[in-house]
Amino acid sequence: MKQKIILSALLLALIGCGKQSQKDIYRPLRLTDDIVLKTTPVKNQGSSPLCWVYAMLATIETEHLQQGDSVHLSPDYVARMYLTEQATHRLYTQGGKSDRPITMRGMPGMLINLIETYGLQHFDAYHRPDDADYNMLCRRIEKSLSTPAKDSPQSRLADISLLLDKGLGYPPRQVFMLGAVYTPLEFAHSVCRSDEYEALTSFTHHPFGQRFALEVPDNYYHNTFLNVPIDTMMARIVRALRQGHPVCWEGDISEPGFSFEHGTATLHNEKEKVSQKHRQYSFEAHKTTDDHCMEITGLAHDSRGRLFFRCKNSWGNDNPYNGFMYLSENYIRLKTIAVFLPAE
Repeated sequence: MKQKIILSALLLALIGCGKQSQKDIYRPLRLTDDIVLKTTPVKNQGSSPLCWVYAMLATIETEHLQQGDSVHLSPDYVARMYLTEQATHRLYTQGGKSDRPITMRGMPGMLINLIETYGLQHFDAYHRPDDADYNMLCRRIEKSLSTPAKDSPQSRLADISLLLDKGLGYPPRQVFMLGAVYTPLEFAHSVCRSDEYEALTSFTHHPFGQRFALEVPDNYYHNTFLNVPIDTMMARIVRALRQGHPVCWEGDISEPGFSFEHGTATLHNEKEKVSQKHRQYSFEAHKTTDDHCMEITGLAHDSRGRLFFRCKNSWGNDNPYNGFMYLSENYIRLKTIAVFLPAE
């Protein structure tokens, strides 16, 4: 039976994070799952660039599911706290003026910082209406901050809170979970410790074995990452998955071989193993950038025995793998900016 190979170069409008694929070089792959970790349902981040929130929360959720516990966490609660924090900082430090606009972009490590400070809500208790638009909300907050006013920062923050209530809904003050009542902060501390995850990266412009603040635009908190050789990073990812732990992945999706439509990501040349030197060149030439985040939930192999990483995306489930994607080992080696995995 002949398989139809789709040759038309359909451009996939990537939702929220990353760049558009320049062309479609899809080749059908016969993939067999080797490890599949449990996950909550695939979500859709819509037009927002909140992949870093969705991916890190998905990683925390899977960690609990693997341990026999069940949590379903609210990306919108974290997003609201992030917007509020930015507005507060602007009003108290610069009177509302700034060269950097209000943004929803970030990195997965920032999610840990935010929930450690502001807490969490359960998904069913707080999620945005279907017509909510984070980009529009950012513009409205920006306009409110930029308008000259004689009111105190507290009064202006109250106005911004009303904007958020209208756009996202009123946030509950408590979390009800399995018959217990928590504050959002207590709930966050019950599902994720501040030291539970370790951030790894792999670049040669800093010494291996040391931590450094990764030089990417979305590292607004100047979080630091442990720098290790690429082979070490890959081994840590595989070991975590084999031990039943998910991994949060941040990387580049600008390669023509990255196709959500087909659910796979491969490099043009899959025969040659990506080296540390090749990886460094791609980063320094800005060919590897921090476009997108996903949760790595398992391992697979193709008909040739090549390793693939099964990833939970946050663009809905309209692809052959119900919203999941398979990234080749070489793709992960070359296009990874950082990973977040349980600390050893």
